[in-house]
Amino acid sequence: MIEASLATSGYKSSAQSISSERGLEYQVFSQVTRDLAAVRVGTHDYHSKIASALNKNMKLWTILASEVADASNSLPPQLRASIFYLAEFTRNQTAKIYAGEANPSILVEINTTVMRGLRGQEAAEGAA
Repeated sequence: MIEASLATSGYKSSAQSISSERGLEYQVFSQVTRDLAAVRVGTHDYHSKIASALNKNMKLWTILASEVADASNSLPPQLRASIFYLAEFTRNQTAKIYAGEANPSILVEINTTVMRGLRGQEAAEGAA
């Protein structure tokens, strides 16, 4: 009985936290960014972990690029162009990271900046 109550209350708080589309986007960015930031150079499983984290990040940015490239997307054209540019930058940086020519910290920084924007937008939508 107590376990069911805890599970239900846990579900309710999760459902509330992703009640908005921006909240869900924030959570996805958060998880992907956490995975990227957690990878440590020199660990025995570095290559598999960085490949997995980069793959997840590229999937996210590929989805975003395809969404903003759609003519029916309602975001302002300048924002759509900026997101598409960031997706291309992310793709290029990912290739450099695989080649050992760049550090994943730049991708963490980009994702964190986007998360700040999503969090600010979510707060503004909640106040409206």
